[in-house]
Amino acid sequence: MKLSCLIEAQQLDVANIFFLFAKAEELRKKQERPLQGKILTTLFYEPSTRTRLSFESAMLRLGGGVISTENAKEFSSAIKGESLEDTARVVSKYCDIIVIRHYEEGSAKRVASVSSVPVINAGDGAGQHPTQALLDLYTIWREIGRIEHFTIALVGDLKYGRTVRSLCYLLGKFHGIKIIFVSPASLAIKEDIKDYLQRHSVGFEEETNFYKALPQADIIYMTRIQKERMQEGEYEMVKNRYSITSESLAFVRTDARVLHPLPHTEEISLPLDVEEKDPRIAYFREVENGLYIRMALIAHLLEK
Repeated sequence: MKLSCLIEAQQLDVANIFFLFAKAEELRKKQERPLQGKILTTLFYEPSTRTRLSFESAMLRLGGGVISTENAKEFSSAIKGESLEDTARVVSKYCDIIVIRHYEEGSAKRVASVSSVPVINAGDGAGQHPTQALLDLYTIWREIGRIEHFTIALVGDLKYGRTVRSLCYLLGKFHGIKIIFVSPASLAIKEDIKDYLQRHSVGFEEETNFYKALPQADIIYMTRIQKERMQEGEYEMVKNRYSITSESLAFVRTDARVLHPLPHTEEISLPLDVEEKDPRIAYFREVENGLYIRMALIAHLLEK
């Protein structure tokens, strides 16, 4: 079924996912420009490098144009007190598609409810980041050749990390997947995700021992501790708990892959030559995959 917006990962079914994978592969091989005359708005209330620039690059590569505000919290009429809904109503008159990132959970849904054009959620607080989950899954598919029957260790900030939440919703659509949640107790995955996985018969376990989880996993998905979403002092209690270093990389199987939504801080500490030459390090390939999967999604939403 054709999507009209992408607000949460649950909207994607298996057919949608494989359609977008195929479209991304097609666009990777043959640069088409089907969206000439179309305009994309990136409306970002939170900082971003990869997500904003990849969406803008995707639209330009598809032949369209871009209008943008990278700090809408300060450089938009929000600073004058304009509601998010009114901003969405206005912006949707200027463009053909909106990509929104906001610090409040549920904000993308609010924008989609009043927008006259398709809306893509590029992250809403601690809620979801569905295109990141989609590119993560696309990367797994390209790296290990399947998206069924594998074990994935989700490591780090599982409480505030929206990428993990969205990825779990997609993993629940496939068979034979086992998840190992690795986190400090204070940053454990929330109960609603556990309930979802149980309803979809996805096996999972919780682990605090990083070194125990590493050899079991086909995919190690590292995440940054979300310091900006924590109370004062909370970050100091959990930082540096888990990190991919030369020492810990020795526990990662030669056929496994290390992913990360980026940016990374202390949870990745590897020499540059290892990042560039070790085939297990996949997160920069993951970044490139994000460009093509976002091209595929924009084209899907705008092509008739």
